[in-house]
Amino acid sequence: MYMLIQLLKNYFTTSRVAILMLVVFLVSACAPAATPAPATPTPEPEAQFQGVLRVALQPIVQTDPAFISSDSEVLVANHVYDYLVDIDQANNIIPRLARDWEISPDGKTYTFFLEEGVTFHDGSPFTAEDVVWTYDRLRDPAAELPTSTLYANISEVTAEGDNTVIFTLLEPNPFFLYDLSDNHALILDSGTEDPSTSFNGTGPFKVVNYIPEDRIVLEANPDYFMEGLPKLSSIEIIFFNDETAAVDALRSGQIDLVMRMSIPLFESLQDVSGITTLDIPTNGFDLIRLRADRAPGNDPRVVQAFKLATDREAIFQLVQQGYGALGYDTPIGPLYTQYFNAEFTPPQRDIEQARQLLADAGYADGLEMTLHVPDSGGRPDLAVVLQNQWAEAGINVEVAVEPESVYYGEDGWLEVDLGITGWGSRPYPQFYLDVMLTCDAIWNEAHYCNEEFDQLVEVAGTTLDEAERVQAYNEIQRILADSGPIIIPYFFAQVAAVTDQFDNFELKAFAGRTDFRQVTSSP
Repeated sequence: MYMLIQLLKNYFTTSRVAILMLVVFLVSACAPAATPAPATPTPEPEAQFQGVLRVALQPIVQTDPAFISSDSEVLVANHVYDYLVDIDQANNIIPRLARDWEISPDGKTYTFFLEEGVTFHDGSPFTAEDVVWTYDRLRDPAAELPTSTLYANISEVTAEGDNTVIFTLLEPNPFFLYDLSDNHALILDSGTEDPSTSFNGTGPFKVVNYIPEDRIVLEANPDYFMEGLPKLSSIEIIFFNDETAAVDALRSGQIDLVMRMSIPLFESLQDVSGITTLDIPTNGFDLIRLRADRAPGNDPRVVQAFKLATDREAIFQLVQQGYGALGYDTPIGPLYTQYFNAEFTPPQRDIEQARQLLADAGYADGLEMTLHVPDSGGRPDLAVVLQNQWAEAGINVEVAVEPESVYYGEDGWLEVDLGITGWGSRPYPQFYLDVMLTCDAIWNEAHYCNEEFDQLVEVAGTTLDEAERVQAYNEIQRILADSGPIIIPYFFAQVAAVTDQFDNFELKAFAGRTDFRQVTSSP
C-alpha cells in the first residue's frame, strides 16, 4: 500500500486535491467492512379500538328509530345509525352525514351535500336516496309515526345524484335544521323492510348481541366514515329497572357509567374513590299535566286549584336539591335566554283559594284521582311530594309508579287523566310547543286546545323576524302560567357518574344523545 501511494505521489505532482481524494478512496476500499448498526425496530401500530364501556340504562322497548323515546332507546340508535346533522354540547348544529349545506334566501330550500364513501353495516353504499326514503317515511301521515306532524311543513325531498339532497318547505322554518336532528331522524337504508329488527345503520358501532331482558352489545365499526372514530372497541348497555341497583353496580365495578339517577343517589356518589360525577344544566323538565278534554280537567277552576295547591320552590329544593332551575309552568326555560321572561309566573300557593275553587267546581268533599308516574329519575319522589302538598287542598291522589317502558308503552301515558312525564332537553323551545301543546300535537298528553295559543305558536315557528318571535313566546308563557293545564316545577340538571378508567366523556343535556365516539379507555 505504501509503495502504491509513493508512486502516485510522484506522478501527480501538480494536484494535491486529486491525490487526497484517491488516497481516501483506496483506504476505504482496502479497509475491512464495518459491522452494520442494528436497525431500530418499527413499533407495532396501536390498535384503533380499545376498551369496553359498560353502561347502565333502562331496558329498551322500541328498536325502530322512528318510534324511540326513552334515553336508552335513543342512546342505542344514536350509535348504530347516523343523523343527517347533529347537535353539539352547546346546541350548535354540526355536520354528520351531511358535510355541508346551503339555505335559500327565502328560507324554503335547504340543499345538503353528503359525505362520500359511507357504507351501511351490511356493506351497501349510503346515498342521497337513503335520506329521501328516510324522511319520506318520517313525514308520511299514513305511517302514523310521531314525526309526521314535525315534518308536515316539508313539501318534498329530492336527490340530485348520489351526494346531494334538497328539502323544499311550504313555509319558512327558522328551526328546520334542529328539526332534522330530531331523535327519530336517523338515516336508514332505503331497502330496509323491518327497521325494528335490522339494526343496519352507518353508525360508529354495530349490534352484535341483543338480549331484550338483559343487554345489548355494540362493537366498533371498522369502516366508520369519520377517520379515527370510534375509540372504544365495544359498548355494553346493561339493562337495569332499578336505579339504586345500577348505582350499586357502579360502586362495585360491575359497570362503568350511570347517566340517569335521582339526585339523592347522585349525591351519594360525590366522594366515592375512582368515580367522577358530572352535572350540567338543561332545558329538560318534569311535566305534571291534567287532561283538559274531560272531567275534572275540563273545568278551569279545577286546573287553577291544582296550580294553587302546588309549591314549586319547595318541590325544587326537595326533589332536585337545588340542581337545575325553578320552573314556571312553561317549557320556555331560563336557558333559552333570548326567549325566557321571568315576569310570567304562576299564582303563589294558596290552599284556601284552591279548596274554594274545588268546592265551586262540585268537589267540596275533595277530589280523588290516580297520579301515574314512571319509575325513572326523581319522578317517584316528585309524585310523593305532590301527593302531600295537594292533600292539604283536598286533592287526594293515589300514586301509581310504573316501569318507564310500561308508562310510555303503547301510548298509555297519553290516555291517563293525571300523570308525570319527563321531557328531555331540546336545543330550542318550539319543539315542545309543536309536539306537546298545540291542538293537533302528536304528544298532546294534556289534550289541551287553545286557538289563540296555536296562532302564537304558528307565528313563533315561521316568522323570520326575531322580535316578532320573542313577542309570541312572551304571550305563550303568559297563557301557560295563568291557565295552562300543566305544571312544570323545575328544569332538571342532567347528572352522570363514570369510573376514572375512561377519558373524553362529555355528558349531553339529553342523556340519550351523549356521544361515545370520542370516549377512550385509560391505560
